[in-house]
Amino acid sequence: MSNRAVWDKGMETKEGETGCLCMGGIDDSDGCFHPGNNFPGGPRVLKRAKIREENEYEGLIRREFGHHEKGVARINNGSFGCCPSSVLSAQAKWARLFLQQPDSFFFGSLRKGLTQSRQMISEMVNAAHVEEISLVDNVTTAVAIVMQQVAWGFMEGKFEKGDAVLMLHYAYGAVKKAIQAYAVRAGARVIEVHLPFPVSSKEEIIGKFRKALEQGKTQSGRIRLAVLDHVTSMPSVVLPIKELIRICREEGVDQVFVDGAHAIGNLDIDMQDISADFYTSNLHKWFFCPPTVAFLYCRRSLLPNLHHPVVSSEYGNGLAIESAWIGNRDYSPQLSVPAALEFVKQFEGGIEGIRKKNHDSVVLRGEMLAKAWDTHLGAPPELCSAMAMVGLPDSLKVGSEKDAMDLRTRLRKEFGVEVPIYHRPPIAKTDFGLTDSPKSAFSAYARISHQIYNTVDDYQKFRDAINQLVLEASPPQ
Repeated sequence: MSNRAVWDKGMETKEGETGCLCMGGIDDSDGCFHPGNNFPGGPRVLKRAKIREENEYEGLIRREFGHHEKGVARINNGSFGCCPSSVLSAQAKWARLFLQQPDSFFFGSLRKGLTQSRQMISEMVNAAHVEEISLVDNVTTAVAIVMQQVAWGFMEGKFEKGDAVLMLHYAYGAVKKAIQAYAVRAGARVIEVHLPFPVSSKEEIIGKFRKALEQGKTQSGRIRLAVLDHVTSMPSVVLPIKELIRICREEGVDQVFVDGAHAIGNLDIDMQDISADFYTSNLHKWFFCPPTVAFLYCRRSLLPNLHHPVVSSEYGNGLAIESAWIGNRDYSPQLSVPAALEFVKQFEGGIEGIRKKNHDSVVLRGEMLAKAWDTHLGAPPELCSAMAMVGLPDSLKVGSEKDAMDLRTRLRKEFGVEVPIYHRPPIAKTDFGLTDSPKSAFSAYARISHQIYNTVDDYQKFRDAINQLVLEASPPQ
């Protein structure tokens, strides 16, 4: 029997089997949840009652996030996310289950548990087929998988030297380096599209993108892949991804890969509606999973071209199975997706309700800060997710990336505020896009996040810290 057959056999469920996750030896005596595709052999996932009263909400937040460091205004959920205590507990049980009997875990619970997680993600993002969803460590791994197939296209003679990969100027740094490491080394040319920031509307983004893409096409070979962000990291702006993908199709771009690192749990994402060829997102940022776990969506017809960059015994059995076993390691974060899903069900509206609350709250707090400092938000509310860019007073004299990092460090060490600082260069010249800066731009912006554990005190603490630093920077009268 092939390894693939062994994996597939491990996924089977007998007709009429409820698939309880109860497991002898693991004490969970306060209830059991059967989401429908569970199985014998893993830790049970507890069904939790919905929160009805404000005091219930506050009590839940204290219990679930009591491990956060006290006294820190943690308004940077976007970087590392957060994980509730109940989900951490589920993860620990998975890890212990492996240590109790590794062979039984490998041949039983692991395979079924990973398939259950993939099935849940597939339903959440509306993939057409569960096999289109693979579990990987993080978005960085997913990017390597996609860029590897671009490199093979050049090495195998399918692409010609000078064919291009398109990316945004605001692409995440690791994504840019992956393009350099895989595509450029293999012979690709890079078209780097600059988009405006601050930005006033999605139409402004669409217009700049179309113009830059049309111009880039005249100076390169065929565009083999466009790498687009759903939510740019720094500065953080929600891009009109469906419109940008449509432009790529109209302009003859072969394939589109969307970096949605900040998307799941933060935006409404629908694979069939977005219609990208590849899409990836971290579940440990905004979906309450323990670090690290991400999914990579690949259109079914393109799956044969993708392989995990860590080659193990499952190579050649399909990307999902290759990714499910890259060697002996800790798979407990990937197995904790059901626990995270059950956590969010406690809240009114589930993940959609959380998403709306976070968006509305971050815009409200951002506007409060901008008013206090006489600045502005870097994007209108409809282009904000659960993150917003807030202009900082120019009197802080943030004139470089080093200045931005120094300010961030000082806020952490002296004021107990954790927030990323973005330095915006005064002019961003490029062959493909933006050639000038809006007059209203500030030299620095803070990227604030809002997650359910945040309170208004966190943002007031940040406001007061900046006000104090502005006073210190002001010359004596």
